[in-house]
Amino acid sequence: MRILVVSDTHRDQYALEQAVLRQPKAEVVIHLGDGADEAEMVKAKFPEKTFLQVRGNCDWGCDLPVDAEITLEGKKIFYTHGYTHNVKYGLYNMCCAAREKKADIVLFGHTHQALAEYDDGLYLLNPGSLHGSMGTYGIIDITKAGIVTNIIRL
Repeated sequence: MRILVVSDTHRDQYALEQAVLRQPKAEVVIHLGDGADEAEMVKAKFPEKTFLQVRGNCDWGCDLPVDAEITLEGKKIFYTHGYTHNVKYGLYNMCCAAREKKADIVLFGHTHQALAEYDDGLYLLNPGSLHGSMGTYGIIDITKAGIVTNIIRL
């Protein structure tokens, strides 16, 4: 299974559409916040894909949750925008929350800095910001052989 992970689109609907179009094998799109409006618009254009979202600190008036979790292909994914876990000042709080949930993968945004790491049984992925000419997104492949995360420049 391929999962497209995006964050911090900041009203750049075009970039979000391009990311979805460039990953046709992605069955699930996870938007990590700061782009709830355009995520809803793009979701309507791709009804065959499952869209999951959380609220970012710039998604004012939005009723999405700040954290969420889902199990896909037997792997638990904890996802958040990250501002409630103070990710700009370190990843410890967020990783503790993910480990409490017994997550295999933790996804976060907010910093606009792409990151793909593995830490003692926990995959960490921040797709960076999809907004603008240097936009990036992440992909996760979950197979019988394991989990692979990648960052891709739009």
